[in-house]
Amino acid sequence: MSTEARLLVSSSPHLRDRATTRTLMLDVIVALIPALVASYLVFGVRAVALTFVTVAAAVLAEAAARRIMKREDTISDLSAVVTGLLLAFNLPPTLPYYMAAIGAVVAVVVAKQLFGGLGSNFMNPALVGRVLLVISFPVAMTRWTVLDGADAVAAATPLAQLKAAAAAGSAVPGTGGLPSYVDLLLGTHAGCVGEVSVLALLVGAAYLLARRTISPWAPLAFVGTVGLFALVAGQPPLYHMMSGGLILGAFFMATDYATTPLSWKGKLAFGIGCGLLTGLIRLFGGMEEGVSFAILLMNIVTPHIDKWTRPVPLGGGVRHARSA
Repeated sequence: MSTEARLLVSSSPHLRDRATTRTLMLDVIVALIPALVASYLVFGVRAVALTFVTVAAAVLAEAAARRIMKREDTISDLSAVVTGLLLAFNLPPTLPYYMAAIGAVVAVVVAKQLFGGLGSNFMNPALVGRVLLVISFPVAMTRWTVLDGADAVAAATPLAQLKAAAAAGSAVPGTGGLPSYVDLLLGTHAGCVGEVSVLALLVGAAYLLARRTISPWAPLAFVGTVGLFALVAGQPPLYHMMSGGLILGAFFMATDYATTPLSWKGKLAFGIGCGLLTGLIRLFGGMEEGVSFAILLMNIVTPHIDKWTRPVPLGGGVRHARSA
């Protein structure tokens, strides 16, 4: 009795994973829940309401855009929900709801669907929406509050206070009105909805790393570069690493699959570039924060980083890899 060897021919990839877009997005949503809870404790119910508005606007905008363009409905992959969440986390809690909705529509329709949908966009949609709002409504986007009992009172962000204190020569955390490291850890200070509590964000980041939804290369390079930049500039490095949207941006937006490099070397270069740009904007620019602009600028460079850090094929060489 003879046996025949059967060769099955199929196209790559030959190694498959059970992870889907929906499961990856669900991981991100779960990881963002601690920061959402912290935002409620710091800013009250309005932070949650603002988040609901951006998520709802993002989902409805995606459904409408896909229908108008006669494409398959994709709201079930939860990517629009993630975009809405991340946009809300980058907004001040006092922002009018209609402005937040405009940002969500621009993020989903202009930055995502007009380029072909998820995976075809070359910039982070949530950050595109945020930057549009900063340019269009600068006063509303720089109005910061924090709860004082049951009332919301105006307050400056830690980075704004640090910049003023550094100019006066007294940039010592916990003194002169500057929030302490404990304040930064817990989030008891003014800022955007989802960026204030470093502890809550790190809990979510740990979940994503444990699930292998993200890799640590870009976030660690991003945060470390900002800290080193601040150290060289004579400012408290840990304070810069824990302030503003750095942790949120590093772990939840500089790890976006569609807009960041593929290889570990590329992710490392991407993180360093984001860190350098953030440091330059924070310390030498006219704005206190530079995370959003840094990530978007590095998103533009991502195709070039991928080309420069492309792995060498088996049996090939560096010249072959670069010309492929």
